[in-house]
Amino acid sequence: MDALLSLLFSSEEEERHVLDCMAYCLFFSAVCVFFVLLFEDVPYGRYASSRYGFPVNVKLAWFVQELPAFLVPLGLVVWSTAARTSLLPNQLLLAMYFCHYVHRTFIYPFLIRGGKSTPVISFFLAVVFCIYNGYMQVRYLSHYADYPADWVTHPCFITGSGLWLVGLVVNVHSDHILRNLRKPGETGYKIPIGGVFEYVSGANFLGEITEWAGFALAGHSVHSAAFALFTMVVLSCRAVAHHKWYLAKFDDYPKSRKALIPFVF
Repeated sequence: MDALLSLLFSSEEEERHVLDCMAYCLFFSAVCVFFVLLFEDVPYGRYASSRYGFPVNVKLAWFVQELPAFLVPLGLVVWSTAARTSLLPNQLLLAMYFCHYVHRTFIYPFLIRGGKSTPVISFFLAVVFCIYNGYMQVRYLSHYADYPADWVTHPCFITGSGLWLVGLVVNVHSDHILRNLRKPGETGYKIPIGGVFEYVSGANFLGEITEWAGFALAGHSVHSAAFALFTMVVLSCRAVAHHKWYLAKFDDYPKSRKALIPFVF
């Protein structure tokens, strides 16, 4: 891995500059994606369309598209010079990242019941994002992020870590609720009930947004902030789309339920 990095970058200063530029590009992409999603739903799941290419099996798509978000960072930590991995703040932040992607790559796809195939263009874009973001987050944390020795006791780290954990629990629990809406052999959609779904239509999205917002607060870097913003834009737009879809499809859908933020929005 070091040999590959040395071919790509002439110095550590150049690589650090590229990492910063990648973060700013992700900020810009988040703004662009926001305006696109005002007019077009993200084309996977219930919004999948043949306009975006041939279908890929949903379990295979989730596994393959998320795999680079685990393998690329693993290579960076294990097979490259990682000067900061012995430091506790960096270790804990890396653990947060890997915890999410171990679940998303090796557990979540194989628990999916039914589910619509993913259009190949959506699948390809997800692969690109996972490579891009996986490299940016983990290379920065493993080799460049420099935190004070007492950073783990700082209010930002403590609060961010707490938000990350709450978001992870909400995300995983909400996915569990969605998987179990249908009994074996059943098809079609049902109204989610229980957990944070009692308050919002996009409980799983709220969980993941909270998770990465906490990660960004604890990580305190432009790289983690860009990731959190991009996640918020994509998933908040999806939550709004889901909310409108539920209201249109089910006459008995709870009118007090919000799209993403309990009691507010």
